[in-house]
Amino acid sequence: MNKKGVIIIGAGGHGKVLLDTLLELGACVLGFLDNDVSLQSQNIYNVPILGTDEDICHFNRQEIELVNGIGSIGVATVRRRVFEKFKEQGYHFRQVIHPSAVVSSRVSLGEGVQVLAGTVINIGSRIEDDAIINTRASVDHDCHIGKHVHVAPGCILSGMVSIGDESHIGTGCSVIQGVFIGNRVLIGAGSNVIRNVKNDVVIFGNPAM
Repeated sequence: MNKKGVIIIGAGGHGKVLLDTLLELGACVLGFLDNDVSLQSQNIYNVPILGTDEDICHFNRQEIELVNGIGSIGVATVRRRVFEKFKEQGYHFRQVIHPSAVVSSRVSLGEGVQVLAGTVINIGSRIEDDAIINTRASVDHDCHIGKHVHVAPGCILSGMVSIGDESHIGTGCSVIQGVFIGNRVLIGAGSNVIRNVKNDVVIFGNPAM
């Protein structure tokens, strides 16, 4: 069977990191789609921008896989919308797991999950669809990471942490064992989370409040 081509949705910084990882994995990257008209007909490290999201119609669903290149610096609403839009059209999102990541064979990874360079995910953890475990993040045993969550670079999650859908755990955060973090939560960079967090709030600090 021929290897499926890969198209990255979004040609920003996160998309470039994913491109690098995909090339390390030997993937056949066809190019990017991006709605920024100023980027059209450009190349990123010799990989072309093929058009806007609407140009997906030129590609057979059975012959390609998508990668969600939309990152987040806050609650991941835009990332979720991109994922859901293309899923409704029948496209499949590929997992992207960097070769340097250490992921237990006893971990569950959903569709389109991205695990980037230097990360560690330990036994019993479950990472739901479209989540990002970013560079050098650590997820200890039996954690549950919801859909579209972004665990930013350098985060440390102790065992049995639960994070709800669309939440953003900022760069360098630490979360102690057993903490529950709700949906659509934004935790500021460098925060230390020592207690449960309700839905739809912004917290930061040491301890985070």
